[in-house]
Amino acid sequence: MDQFLQTFKDGIAIGSLYALIALGYTMVYGILKFINFAHSDVVVLGAWLSLVIARQAEAAMGWGAVGTASGAAPWWFGGVVLVAAMLLCGVLGFAIERLAYKPLRKAPRLNVLITAIGVSLLLQNSGQLPAFFGTKPKSIPPLVPDTVLFSIGQVQFRVLDFAVVGTALLFMIGLDWLVFRTKVGRAMRAVSHSPTNAGLMGIPVDRVISFTFVLGSMLAATGGFLWALKYTQVKQPADTSWTLLGLKAFVAAVVGGIGNIRGAMLGGLTIGMLEQFGSAYLRSSLADVYVFGLLILVLLFRPGGILGSAAVDKV
Repeated sequence: MDQFLQTFKDGIAIGSLYALIALGYTMVYGILKFINFAHSDVVVLGAWLSLVIARQAEAAMGWGAVGTASGAAPWWFGGVVLVAAMLLCGVLGFAIERLAYKPLRKAPRLNVLITAIGVSLLLQNSGQLPAFFGTKPKSIPPLVPDTVLFSIGQVQFRVLDFAVVGTALLFMIGLDWLVFRTKVGRAMRAVSHSPTNAGLMGIPVDRVISFTFVLGSMLAATGGFLWALKYTQVKQPADTSWTLLGLKAFVAAVVGGIGNIRGAMLGGLTIGMLEQFGSAYLRSSLADVYVFGLLILVLLFRPGGILGSAAVDKV
């Protein structure tokens, strides 16, 4: 029972992070019908920016780790770091859309795909320059107290666990509300269905597309921040583990139904559960095989994804 509960807890945690990152893929695809392969690199920058901001602020203020007895950073410090990282990544997302993708709005999709890969490589290799983040992994300061709230059997539930899962779920619920309950969300869905018709109805299509990139980049920053909090060590920007994280989030978007935000959430949780339960009860060395095996099965038997259909209500 303890193993099942621990595995379930880990599956929810990692699945919520996959889902959060997958939302960026699915929003851009829903509106522009292409995969933004640079999205995972914005996740990396979100993690590294969080680390740099936290370290610089703590050094400037003379703070220690959150939750320590003396000289500790205030409890709200982690939230400030998150907001700062989100704003910076939002600006980056806006710049990427305006400089790299907007000029190719009417170009063949292959051109856009090649550009997306080029932007991804640019971000990866620029991040490794000594002037930025370098080539060595670093540890992010503890921004959330890692204290045990309660235990069920041998399974401990910590403040950090609830902070990671709670923040991810809060952002996913907030995005769902934005898309389906606000005028901005209606504009996003209108552009998704037909940019031409949306423009004829007076919707500022270019602004909606830019807003989508900004929002997706801010969600990516949140995913990077939470990933860094959970695993503490932030690896170099071009490390293959980041590429694998981006691929799994992309798989989550496809499994749930690419272009469907609720599908991305469901896909992320499904991938997280499959990975953790497969590792716990089958073979941990095949964790990636389970994930990509599910992708193949979905593409074979339900190409539109779990919540996808021929006429899906996309972002």
